[in-house]
Amino acid sequence: MAAFVEPHFDAWTQSGGGNMSVVDKVPPEMLHMVHPHWNQFPPMNPLWHSILGFAIFMLGMISMTGNGCVMYIFTNTKSLRTPSNLLVVNLAFSDFFMMFTMGPPMVINCWHETWTFGPFACELY
Repeated sequence: MAAFVEPHFDAWTQSGGGNMSVVDKVPPEMLHMVHPHWNQFPPMNPLWHSILGFAIFMLGMISMTGNGCVMYIFTNTKSLRTPSNLLVVNLAFSDFFMMFTMGPPMVINCWHETWTFGPFACELY
């Protein structure tokens, strides 16, 4: 969706964007965290950011819904509370928590086409 809001990629290609790199979109306060190796790669087409953001959003919703159902059913049905099913609930909880904490920042950053939460959150992520 972000690819249709602003003319990012067209502006780069028409204004001599041959010298642009992936690092040009990094906020100035975070440039020290990016290895010089990444300077050699051209910027990605914004459409890929939109596709990735949409895919992560859909996977996150499916994951949280499915794992939430598994946790609800396995913990509320007395006959399913066995030691082996505890592993299933543990795995569902881990997957749910991973998508709950990692999915939204990924979608937001795909929308903005760069990291938006600052250097500390980048290290934490």
